[in-house]
Amino acid sequence: MLSSGFTNAPVTRSLVIGVVLSAFLASITDTKYYLWIEIRPHILDYHQLWRLLTWQFCYTNSAEVLFAAMTFYQLRVIERLWGSRKFAVCFGNHNHKNNSFLLSTLPYTTLLPPILLATVLRPLSFGRINYLPAGPTPLLFALMAQYHAAIPYIYKYRLSSGMGSSGNEQTEYGMNLTSKSTSYILPLQLALSQFPGSAIAAAIGWLVGFAYRREILPGATRWRVPEWVIGGTGQKGRYNSLRRRMEGEAGRATGVDNDNREQPRRRGVVGGLVDQFRGAA
Repeated sequence: MLSSGFTNAPVTRSLVIGVVLSAFLASITDTKYYLWIEIRPHILDYHQLWRLLTWQFCYTNSAEVLFAAMTFYQLRVIERLWGSRKFAVCFGNHNHKNNSFLLSTLPYTTLLPPILLATVLRPLSFGRINYLPAGPTPLLFALMAQYHAAIPYIYKYRLSSGMGSSGNEQTEYGMNLTSKSTSYILPLQLALSQFPGSAIAAAIGWLVGFAYRREILPGATRWRVPEWVIGGTGQKGRYNSLRRRMEGEAGRATGVDNDNREQPRRRGVVGGLVDQFRGAA
């Protein structure tokens, strides 16, 4: 059965709520002007280095809030695929399958866009590219890179614009698309909403996500937090509950009391099932 809403995606639910609520709070407190970055004067003249850490806090207009909230919602499949602990709060070794996503990419998506804008892009453009809009666009596009690589398309189709003749041959003009193509419309609008600053943030976020996927993102260390931090009940508790339920159903179906079975045989079947689930988590 297909899961709807935010089922098995508590971290994504928090992201969507955070995008909407933070924009609402910034609006009613009239603090939006503290969020975006202009290299001159904010960094070079006023030395407001704290903006390097706060500019991803929220978006400053309703259109970006809508696009970001809808995009995060459709990307909840990544959390369901990985599990909430890997998606948000557990660091691992050099294998990206064990590294967390949000915490291992957040320093890069936060610091790289303003630093590259100040040191590379602004000098190359002779000061014309000076503005970086507020909002977690790099983090969203880092997640989009995972969606692009991990989620397969279901079907392909072609948009045809007509037929043309080339010599004696008929040529059909059109574009090949997949079932995932429409998923990129909203983030594309977000990337172009405050061009070129929003496009710079989106491009850097995609590159960070690509580096994470290719296992070349440095700086991760092994660390785990308790499962209750993200509202989970723990892997062991879920497996024990599943084991007891399956043993009860097997006992009712066969008329054999599972408690009287030989322990090695029972644990062999259940242990294999648990190992299979652990490998898929």
